[in-house]
Amino acid sequence: MTLPLLPRPAQATDASAAEPQDTAVLDPAALANLAQLDPTGANRLMHRVLTTYRSSMARLLAQLAQARVQSDASTMRLVAHTLKSSSASVGALALSALCSDAERALRDGRLEEVPGLLDQLVAETARVDAAVLQLLADT
Repeated sequence: MTLPLLPRPAQATDASAAEPQDTAVLDPAALANLAQLDPTGANRLMHRVLTTYRSSMARLLAQLAQARVQSDASTMRLVAHTLKSSSASVGALALSALCSDAERALRDGRLEEVPGLLDQLVAETARVDAAVLQLLADT
């Protein structure tokens, strides 16, 4: 199985030199662990999991958008929590971390941080969705 390696934009600052050189949107180790559950691929587990993840992510993003319009912090936190776990399971670790940050800010009442975190979260879902689509096309 070929894993999509979608590079992050290169940065020419000294600060970027200290950042980890993680170039994969989806963590190859997490995907390998998932693939081990169906080593022959006969059950198409990877395809089913990724398809379900995309569907769930779309539903959660719709809930998040509605919760933002209604300023419903409880629903925003629930969406962030749910997306955090499912994203980690498919190797979308950057998205999972953003979800964790948003969930924590909402839980701690740091509401001034929430819009920016949610904007980043939504932007990362687009990158993850593109990587998942590519992986599905390759399987």
